[in-house]
Amino acid sequence: MFLSNTTLPAQATVVKTNPRRDEEGHDMLIDITERAAQRLEEIMAKDSNPELALRVTVESGGCHGFQYLMSLTKTSSLSPEDDTIFEVDNGSGAKVVMDEPSLELLKGSKVDFTMELIGSQFKIVGNPAATSSCGCGTSFDIQA
Repeated sequence: MFLSNTTLPAQATVVKTNPRRDEEGHDMLIDITERAAQRLEEIMAKDSNPELALRVTVESGGCHGFQYLMSLTKTSSLSPEDDTIFEVDNGSGAKVVMDEPSLELLKGSKVDFTMELIGSQFKIVGNPAATSSCGCGTSFDIQA
């Protein structure tokens, strides 16, 4: 089943730890869609672990210069200086964590969860810094 990215209502997302500002003084924020929050909540419940968070990292590589890497991590193992934690403000406990360099490239984006014929995955959508991306959505390019 393919779920369109055109209707991605985002949950109210708050910064739980380590808020960041960009060079112009604007808050660096991301949104978490309802689907992503729901899937994170399901994973936490299945694992009986409310400490789980989705870590989103950007690294050099991929077919367009940068690639998104996603993994589950425990909030107790995060760096209070390096990591920013975003949490959906609905009591679910769904959290996304990013280091500062990744947040700089992803500010203004949405974290979504998609279900397609080839499988399901967390995905970054609406990245305002991306000038192009690959067909599968795992790598992107920015204007230099």
